[in-house]
Amino acid sequence: MEVKVVPVEIPEGCNIIIGHSHFIKTVEDLHEILVGTVPSVKFGIAFCEASGPCLIRVTGNDEMLRQVATKNAEAIAAGHSFVILLKDAFPINFLNAIKQCQEVCKIHCATANPVQVIIAETEQGRGILGVVDGFSPKGVEGQEDVQKRKDFLRAIGYKL
Repeated sequence: MEVKVVPVEIPEGCNIIIGHSHFIKTVEDLHEILVGTVPSVKFGIAFCEASGPCLIRVTGNDEMLRQVATKNAEAIAAGHSFVILLKDAFPINFLNAIKQCQEVCKIHCATANPVQVIIAETEQGRGILGVVDGFSPKGVEGQEDVQKRKDFLRAIGYKL
């Protein structure tokens, strides 16, 4: 077995969700979840089929995001993994619905941070071991940091 680190591309102003699923209709169900939850969201989805023709299934309503999701899926190349790129919405808007999707087994990350995907590669194929999401902590927040956090959440509309 070989362990590899795969960096993924996240366009400026976008978020990424990387997960694991188990069935070909995942790509269509995730598409329906996104537009059904936030109709104005711009997105691209790529799903790595793990049997039969083993194709990367692609959908979305933004061509650039479809292309970048596909590029990321090709780089990860792990069976039954999916990559969702979002613009004009945040992952928090979709995570519960995605977790409720019958095919979804796991969500590895949902972030706008730089991401590295840790891959195990065997003679059979590839699997996602985990992700590195962003950077290591630099300390513990102080009172000024607490206030900045609270102000930020209110500025983006997630707290009153």
